[in-house]
Amino acid sequence: MKFPNSNLPCKERRLFLPQVTNNVDTRKRGRTRVPPNTRERLKHLTVDPHTTQTSSSSTEDESMSEIGRKNLVTMTRYIQKNDKLPEDKRSEFALLFSAIQLASKIVGNSMKRAGIESQFGVTGTTNVHGEEVKKLDLIANDAFKEALVESGQVAVMASEEEEEAVIVENTTGKYVITFDPLDGSSNIDANVSVGSIFGIYEKKSAGKNGDTSDCLQAGRQLVASGYSIYGSAIIMVISLGRESGVQGFTFDPSLGEFVMSHPDMKVPENGAIYSVNEGNSAYWPKATSQYVEYCKSSGEGKKPYSARYIGSMVADVHRTLLYGGIFMYPADSKSPNGKLRYLYEVAPLSFIVENSGGLATTGTKRCLDIVPDKVHLRVPVFMGSKRQVLDVEEYFKKFPESK
Repeated sequence: MKFPNSNLPCKERRLFLPQVTNNVDTRKRGRTRVPPNTRERLKHLTVDPHTTQTSSSSTEDESMSEIGRKNLVTMTRYIQKNDKLPEDKRSEFALLFSAIQLASKIVGNSMKRAGIESQFGVTGTTNVHGEEVKKLDLIANDAFKEALVESGQVAVMASEEEEEAVIVENTTGKYVITFDPLDGSSNIDANVSVGSIFGIYEKKSAGKNGDTSDCLQAGRQLVASGYSIYGSAIIMVISLGRESGVQGFTFDPSLGEFVMSHPDMKVPENGAIYSVNEGNSAYWPKATSQYVEYCKSSGEGKKPYSARYIGSMVADVHRTLLYGGIFMYPADSKSPNGKLRYLYEVAPLSFIVENSGGLATTGTKRCLDIVPDKVHLRVPVFMGSKRQVLDVEEYFKKFPESK
């Protein structure tokens, strides 16, 4: 049997899995170096910049016809045929998203084999946020960094696992990528669904190489964002802008491709699910606690909302996108500025939610309007169905001391 994306027999084909070592910590480096053999590892899934076709395109239609799926739309084809994008941007996005797809496949494959290959557990180090680093955190971070650099389109990267922005040298890339390589990893040993989040900006600085200032842009400046969720299937949800809406793709192992499975996703305008860690309720400001009490109340035709909380932002937001309701991670007396990071968690997912018809707010300000002053800025967030988010904002107006 041949894989559609490789000339190697099935038994000889391997996905690159970055090695985890405890004695080498690359997270504090401000520069990144791509190992010389990365190009060969990634070649079978890269895109030819002249044709904007993946190296598997010659077999893609053949593979689909063999299994009778003539109407399938792969992510690469969706990007190439997207008439909402200028032609040059289609080519650049095809390269970028080819790299992101590859990184997501590597992470998803690592997740499946983590127990067998002893990749669960911690490395014994902490990241810039003081959190224990899981082995899979490093695997995911390395996979995204190397795949993105190899695309040739990236000038600057900001990752949850890196202390500073990573400047890519000797590149003509004009995009800035912010990403959380493995969101929800604190739950990973319990086999809870986790994910990867990414945002894409255009480089603003005038120099040949980018700098940290290129990362410090408001969410409104995003040109694309998305997330991958690793659960019963690997699903990637992306938005290439408001006009393009939000599209969901599921990884089909038989093709080796992400195939459109959730076209034109729209968050319901009204929902009946609230998602928040109520274990922190003793520390909430009054606006938050009163709103959650409202969610649980009944009367005058209103039924209590259902409570659902996974503890993985990607999984909780994905459910909210599908079923409606509201996801909340508010500020509290323990974290007065909020807990979630703006650049690679809140802004990319706010972009997705708003482009699907929902809203995202801090309680007093739209999340996409925030201009960050540092790479690891934290903010509170309420996002989801328009009706529920507007209700939250009313509670913050009613209790202004909660700001």
